[in-house]
Amino acid sequence: MEEILPGLYHWTTFHEGIGHDVHSYYVSDARPPYLIDPRVPGEGIGWFESRGAPENVYLTNRLHYRHSGRFAKRYGLTVWCHSAGMHAFKRGRKGKPFEHGDELPGGVIALEVGALCPEETAFYTPLGKGALSLGDSVTNDGGGLSFVPDYLMGGDPDEVKCGLVKSFRAILKEFSFGSILFAHGEPIARGAKKDLREFIGGLGI
Repeated sequence: MEEILPGLYHWTTFHEGIGHDVHSYYVSDARPPYLIDPRVPGEGIGWFESRGAPENVYLTNRLHYRHSGRFAKRYGLTVWCHSAGMHAFKRGRKGKPFEHGDELPGGVIALEVGALCPEETAFYTPLGKGALSLGDSVTNDGGGLSFVPDYLMGGDPDEVKCGLVKSFRAILKEFSFGSILFAHGEPIARGAKKDLREFIGGLGI
């Protein structure tokens, strides 16, 4: 576990289903505390008890449910997913829907990304200078920021990229943030808005 900002923890685990490391986050200073796209860390699920048990999980998309069920069983928390992804909550999975634009417990704002899938969401966290949590829309797996490979973008990757660029231009215009928390890739704790602006601006779309 790494405290990348006061009250903001990051950890990496290996996701057997996709064969890659993935990244999860815990905001202990929020009221109430919450998790983003969580898997159980190496320290174990009980690690959170002494720092403020999480009361909510926020999913950037339906595919990032990960170990949310284990956290729900242990802490009785609520798992939130955009309404367009709620069809994945079957066979005992319990979740609560939100819509883009909603303010969720802890002061988190659910921002529309879409393009990749209808429920793709970026979460704005009012922590420090602000933090933006991204799911599959932009990654930081090495070599700088990037989109996922074209083969993961469906039948028209160019259209998806245009949609992502449009969404992020709107976010960059409206929100101020210093950090980006990536589900796929190392977080950027400071100066992240500049990095995202340069990435989006350099695409020529």
